[in-house]
Amino acid sequence: MRDQEPGGPAAAPEGRLTTREAAELLGVKPETVYAYVSRGQLGSRRAPGGRGSTFDAKEVQALARRNRRETGTVQTSGQELAVRTRITLIEKDRYYYRGVDAVDLASRHSYEEVAEWLWTGRLRPGVSFTAPEESVAVARRAVDALPEHAGPADRLRVAAIAAAAADPLRFDLSEDAVLGTARVLIPTLVAALPPVLREHADRGPLAHRLWTRLSGRPADEASLHVLDTALSLLVDHDLAASTLAVRVAASARAHAYAAVSAGLGVIEGPLHGAAAGLAHRMLLEVLDQGSAAPVIAEELRAGRRIPGLGHRLYPGEDPRARAVFSLLEDVPGAAPALAAARDVVATTARHTPLHANVDLALAVFTVSSGMPVTAGETVFAVARTAGWIAHALEEYGERPLRMRPSGLYSGPRPPQPLPE
Repeated sequence: MRDQEPGGPAAAPEGRLTTREAAELLGVKPETVYAYVSRGQLGSRRAPGGRGSTFDAKEVQALARRNRRETGTVQTSGQELAVRTRITLIEKDRYYYRGVDAVDLASRHSYEEVAEWLWTGRLRPGVSFTAPEESVAVARRAVDALPEHAGPADRLRVAAIAAAAADPLRFDLSEDAVLGTARVLIPTLVAALPPVLREHADRGPLAHRLWTRLSGRPADEASLHVLDTALSLLVDHDLAASTLAVRVAASARAHAYAAVSAGLGVIEGPLHGAAAGLAHRMLLEVLDQGSAAPVIAEELRAGRRIPGLGHRLYPGEDPRARAVFSLLEDVPGAAPALAAARDVVATTARHTPLHANVDLALAVFTVSSGMPVTAGETVFAVARTAGWIAHALEEYGERPLRMRPSGLYSGPRPPQPLPE
């Protein structure tokens, strides 16, 4: 049964909506519905036998779609939320940061420079992010208190929360303040991770500092170049699940640390940030068995998808994977893992033709660099933090709470008797 108008006993006829139903669909108060009528944006009819009005359902839906377009959110034909953004475009097996080819940008500029481009649309050649000692000290103490088995996302979330607690100005959402937060937060996250190398780096390019938290081997220039480029390639990828979470938090005007924490809470899923770890394990098995065939057979028998293959946004090859694989050719000791990855792709192609994605390329890098299975997730999270900040900044400039979809209730209609 439809809701009744206040003071009106009758429900709206078929194909018509009551004022309350129209208001719910439009996401406005009932008074606003009548304002639309007075401005000629909606037509209304008097409800039969009642004191309220009814509205044509299709006309209300069309107005709702127009309103979403005007506020920057639209509904696609597949009923997925789409959000206008000026940050990343994915098109024809390529992707662009603010209109510039992302692979070209990553090949010529450091992670920090790419982050600045994403945030401001300006390059700052030679920029390096550093964190104040007090921020790092607070984050390290918090991370050190975690159990030994804590994962990278756990450590980074705790570091972000600790850094936020140490920043009394975190609620300043002006662009300059958020950019200042970003330039401190990212190096703080890296510095808070437990070092693997005895002589670890706390200065210099961020990629070098991160390497000392991921590998016990001294870094060679080719490997550092791969890591820095991978960070730049992974900075952003349109509205991935974690990025949408960040924008929802920013829409509610959560500060930048909290918005980043929201993203970190999402990437732990095996279909997102943890996917590179699954590919890492698979490559180790292939190297151990000497062939991809038995490993792929076991995955298929268990009904699991093959890690590191295919991407819903790229019918062809993932451009990020192509770029990382190309650089890995120059990395000492990467040849066995590269051969294992190619074997995985070729073996799977007999079953279904899927291209390698960036998770497989990242797994080749982490395996050949002697890094743990969680290293790919760490690289992904640190890299994407810059993209999350870019999206938070963009969302702070939009109408507050616009990222608030309406639920399509499918439960029993009220009134229902009280449960006994």
